[in-house]
Amino acid sequence: MSGYQPTGYEASLPPLTEGPHKKHLGRVALVATFGGLLFGYDTGVINGAITPMTKELGLEASGIGLVTSSLLLAAAIGALVSGKISDAIGRRKIILALAVLFFIGAVACSLAPNLVLLLIGRVLLGLAVGGASTVVPVFLAELAPFEVRGSFSGRNEMMIVVGQLAAFVINAILGTTLGHHDHVWRYMLAICALPAIFLFVGMLRMPESPRWLLDRGQHNQALAVLKTVRSEDRAVAELNSIERALHDEKHQETPSVGEILKTGWMRHIVLTGVAIAVFQQLTGINSIMFYGTIVLEDAGFSTNAALIANTANGVIAVIGAFIALWMMERINRRTTMITGYALVTLLHLLIGLGALLIPDHLAARPWILLILIVAFVGSMQTFLNVATWVLLSEIFPQKIRAFGMGFSVLCLWLTNALVAYVFPIALNAVGLNTTFFAFAIINAVAVFVMFKMIPETRGKSLEEVEAEVATGAIHTVHGSR
Repeated sequence: MSGYQPTGYEASLPPLTEGPHKKHLGRVALVATFGGLLFGYDTGVINGAITPMTKELGLEASGIGLVTSSLLLAAAIGALVSGKISDAIGRRKIILALAVLFFIGAVACSLAPNLVLLLIGRVLLGLAVGGASTVVPVFLAELAPFEVRGSFSGRNEMMIVVGQLAAFVINAILGTTLGHHDHVWRYMLAICALPAIFLFVGMLRMPESPRWLLDRGQHNQALAVLKTVRSEDRAVAELNSIERALHDEKHQETPSVGEILKTGWMRHIVLTGVAIAVFQQLTGINSIMFYGTIVLEDAGFSTNAALIANTANGVIAVIGAFIALWMMERINRRTTMITGYALVTLLHLLIGLGALLIPDHLAARPWILLILIVAFVGSMQTFLNVATWVLLSEIFPQKIRAFGMGFSVLCLWLTNALVAYVFPIALNAVGLNTTFFAFAIINAVAVFVMFKMIPETRGKSLEEVEAEVATGAIHTVHGSR
């Protein structure tokens, strides 16, 4: 869904065909995207585990924020270093290593006797989450044919929200059936070890990225891999295409960070990427995906009812992700993003007004707030989540793509951690209404920033986008909003 159109040698490749190779490619994608599922489960499971965990460990609001944000800070580090490591040892090996980290982190968290050891387990999980967020999409992109590369990337985003939904459902089941046990939160966290085992065992049977193999001069191995996921004539032709691309990349001059910051158009597009990444997190989506049960309890639901009601957020997130994938090649990026931030601003305002004006004793209060919260999650997942990642993959020219994407994603993770840490403290200090009024103000600013900065990239090849970025034409609006 990246808006990529084949040009030059790629356009002359033999067409994709049906056969065992296509099924094998599907199996590779299924196994690899379990990294996305683990990403989603580990970030979502805290939603239901936090209340019983708080009771057992005696956590205050700052401790709750620390437990959640520690994973995200570690994820920023994992995202930053995993790319370099995967370049050195291969995509397959690092995904295997991430599976081990997921397993050890899940077990460590479920057995932690105190806050310190719990935080160590959360950091291990965070390193794995950050690594998966970087390496799995690269692995999929390097194995997928260019014709379906966007949908393959979308599968990973889909598995992330499926993982979050799975966490919400399992939390609800365990919370309502075993909630009387003090250690129920440990069971919630331990279940994550199971998909980690599946990822490890599955990746043992998966191939290495042919692009990585070619970059290491392993021509025969790369061709053998391509023949398992393509028809034979397509595999040979694609091997030559990859070799040509690698040759061009090695002869392309990469500017230093200082040169990027001094050059106007480079600085502008990097700031655009940072704005896209940071404002996505300032929607407050993860205040619901991490703390939805606490928010719903504050809205008036009982603990068990909040666990069950929170699954609605997971369901709407999955539905929104499906719609988003359908929209990507049908609706302009600017229209999608500006509409999304406008809807999010409106719904934050309505949630704040509902929490302020609806009396606590009114039986309908929690249900009205639940409907508004679900609408917010649906708007965010439909208009902003997938679109953010698609835009980040499209706007950076090849020679600054590594820095631009890496720096933007780092800022995204750090903002995610900041929101995760501050939200429970703010909720405890100023209440539900003031917290969401603050989100409304931030996202009203986002509407303006997106209108001024967001480029239109739909229907353009990466080469066209690169040319427009270099001339500044990418930021010229011609009725594309």
